[in-house]
Amino acid sequence: MLVYFWGFLYSNYFRFWLKWILRLLTRKCELQRVFDGSKAGARRTLSVLRNAVHVEEAEMEKCVRDVMKEKKIEQKDTGFKTNLHISLLQISGYKKLYLNVENLRKVPYDSDNEEHEEQLIELWNLLMPHENLKARITKQWCDIGFQGDDPKTDFRGMGLLGLVNLVYFSKHYTDEARQILSHSNHPKLGYSYAIVGINLTEMAYSLLKNGALKSHLYNVVSGLPQMEHFHQFYCYLVYEFDKFWFEEEPESIMHFNQYREKFHEKIKGLLMDCDVVLTLQN
Repeated sequence: MLVYFWGFLYSNYFRFWLKWILRLLTRKCELQRVFDGSKAGARRTLSVLRNAVHVEEAEMEKCVRDVMKEKKIEQKDTGFKTNLHISLLQISGYKKLYLNVENLRKVPYDSDNEEHEEQLIELWNLLMPHENLKARITKQWCDIGFQGDDPKTDFRGMGLLGLVNLVYFSKHYTDEARQILSHSNHPKLGYSYAIVGINLTEMAYSLLKNGALKSHLYNVVSGLPQMEHFHQFYCYLVYEFDKFWFEEEPESIMHFNQYREKFHEKIKGLLMDCDVVLTLQN
């Protein structure tokens, strides 16, 4: 009851006068104090204009000018203008990134689409450079962790996004991908490499969707987050999950969901830190 009463008093009375006193003392509005008192990244961006998610990139400069005019901030304050512009780009860019990822997820894998087929064959060649596929539909696909003789059925949940993630990791971190594929063939602790990779695509997607990736992306990108940054986070998940799996030493693959959830909670815990950066490039 006391907490509620204090919250009511602060929101309706004290906050206004506190802001007024601080502006009188510092000669700066709340936004100026945020930018002056916070380093670039998530801590600062998460404090700026929640309604900025509705601002399009083309309207950003006008939005910045309007904010400065409304807050009576001199236009010659270039430091404030730059910092506000970056923060607005990050906030609006997060929403745009989610829409791009979602659109790719909604594209079903189509075996009649030449580009889709080329990416699938590229995945095989990156992971198995010394072994040729005997046919498009073959049990060989199980060697890289697909469930059956035609991988297209495994992409149903995450669509083309699952394949694009697998190819990205294999292309940009080829040695690591081959090493993890080798780990996945362990006689006791082995798992289905491709299936787990697609499962981790779903994890990365859900974290992006619910906003958990904001701190990470705001710290990594000084501007608009791109698909590249989502792929890099996925690569981090694949690499770290493999380490986690072998550290945990599950009794069998039948316990996968239990350990997958444990890993998920670990990542969510890391993402709660406003200074977090989760990439293999570190």
